[in-house]
Amino acid sequence: MHMWRIFAGIAVAAGLLVADGVRVASEQAPPVNVPGIGKPVIVVTRQVTGSETWTNGNYYLLRGAVFVRQGATLTIQAGTRVIGEAGSRGTLVVERGGRLNAIGTREQPIVFTSDQPIGFRGRGDWGGLILNGRAPVNLKGGIGTGEGDTGVYGGTDPNDNSGVLRFVRVEFSGVEFSPDNELNGIAFQGVGRGTSVDFVQAHMSRDDAMEWFGGTVDGKHLVPSNAADDAFDWTFGYSGRAQFVAITQRGDDADNGIEADDSEFDNNALPRSNPQLYNFTICGDPDRNEGGESTRAAIFRRGTAFTFRNFLVTGFKTTGLQIETTNTATTAQIDNGTSQLGAGVIWGIPTPLHSSITPYVNSGRFPDVRTNVEPGLSTTACANHDAPNFQPSSAATLAGGQLAPILPPNDGFFEVTTYIGAVAPAPADNWMDGWTAFPQR
Repeated sequence: MHMWRIFAGIAVAAGLLVADGVRVASEQAPPVNVPGIGKPVIVVTRQVTGSETWTNGNYYLLRGAVFVRQGATLTIQAGTRVIGEAGSRGTLVVERGGRLNAIGTREQPIVFTSDQPIGFRGRGDWGGLILNGRAPVNLKGGIGTGEGDTGVYGGTDPNDNSGVLRFVRVEFSGVEFSPDNELNGIAFQGVGRGTSVDFVQAHMSRDDAMEWFGGTVDGKHLVPSNAADDAFDWTFGYSGRAQFVAITQRGDDADNGIEADDSEFDNNALPRSNPQLYNFTICGDPDRNEGGESTRAAIFRRGTAFTFRNFLVTGFKTTGLQIETTNTATTAQIDNGTSQLGAGVIWGIPTPLHSSITPYVNSGRFPDVRTNVEPGLSTTACANHDAPNFQPSSAATLAGGQLAPILPPNDGFFEVTTYIGAVAPAPADNWMDGWTAFPQR
């Protein structure tokens, strides 16, 4: 019997110990040793209230919503596996003022995953990972409430610190509570730029892979993969920075590569969404055999501003980039010079540029955007569900020379590159190697 198949039985046994009144700081059951499983299993319920460390000598099973409370710090050791219990919608939520320090390594990433057996796992098996911070959001009163009762977020501190995510993978999450009330793979809710997010993958989520609800948090080396909704979604005044982002989709269930809003309630709400994005590769699924979704790479709408530069886009069934030109709140950010786009290649898509964006490209307002030329990256390679390859070949003239990248701000976050797209052309090292994984079940 595969070890994941017997997690449910372990959870029941350990739960009896919790019911009998055995408690530790986070209301964990003591470790339970079960024949056939190489490590003890600890069932965690409800809350972390102090300083606590989860080690890679155990498996940790989330029973229901587990909260890292205000003033508490949860540290997760490299190589630790955290399991979301399907039956109880296991979820890990960091409250405002709480911290999660999940610091893996390339050789020993931290993995949040399903309790279902390999071969039977799927999107939405468990809740997901939610971080709440005190950074600004543009909701009424400056405060929001997360979907699925995942806590209050927002505030006035753009430098708020919710901890560290490094070499972390979250997979098969995004449980649905009700229609339009689903958790994401990872939700950054009012998270501040004092938080460190680097080398993080959100894979096979039922809703968005990564969603940014306001806040100022930055992210590098991000892999939103095979989400059933959008891969990279922002709203409510998000103004962080992101660099080196590799997106891939499956056509059985997917929406946009990027879905970008200011606020659905007020398209001119302040602070306005205005993230800075550099070095993205957005790869859709051109295969219609498993479904007709994965149709559009990016839609900028509802008053958002944006900077989107040094990108490669391919594989979507209908459209590459689109702007909501019927919304003057969105187009005003282009006309006044706030929104910027340029230095990108879009190919392998029937309509690489929607008619809403073509005039800006043709006029030079959005410079160096090329369509239907091969930049040395195979659409088939980056759309490979089991082992996507985002690294262009060494002969990638567009990605490595002829189309020069636009220099990012010299602000201590962005790195200057000689290429466009998320990954440097071969034979350079591929930052995705060793810690990402793309299981389908």
